[in-house]
Amino acid sequence: MKYIRMIMMMALCVALAAPVLLLADEPSPAPAVSVTAEMGADGVQRATITMDSYSYAPNHLIVQAGKPVELTLTSVTTLVPHNFILKDPAVGLNVEKDVSAGKTDKVTFTPTQAGTVTFYCDRRLWPMPSHRDKGMEGKLEVR
Repeated sequence: MKYIRMIMMMALCVALAAPVLLLADEPSPAPAVSVTAEMGADGVQRATITMDSYSYAPNHLIVQAGKPVELTLTSVTTLVPHNFILKDPAVGLNVEKDVSAGKTDKVTFTPTQAGTVTFYCDRRLWPMPSHRDKGMEGKLEVR
């Protein structure tokens, strides 16, 4: 029983200190970096997105509606995995891809309508804010 009380007190101390730690580690918003996906000879628009600690680069990607898009997603973190979520039924998008730390993966989709959709990472370590809450999001502009 003595050890259970000690563990509970330690957990309470960590929970009370977490907000202070979060305030000291707030990321600054990433500057907007716009990139237009390059059209390949095969008619596929391609771009690479780097996933880092709480950011995507570029964080503004421009593509054309009605043409396939292939994104190479590269995580440059060493321990923390990320994901790439891009969902908007109005633009014809429902993409979700997990990318392990230090790995690269690809997603392919075809946006059907013009519009702007937010992509983001919803990973989180309880009780911390999600990666999106810390600024890990970007915009896909479909023209």
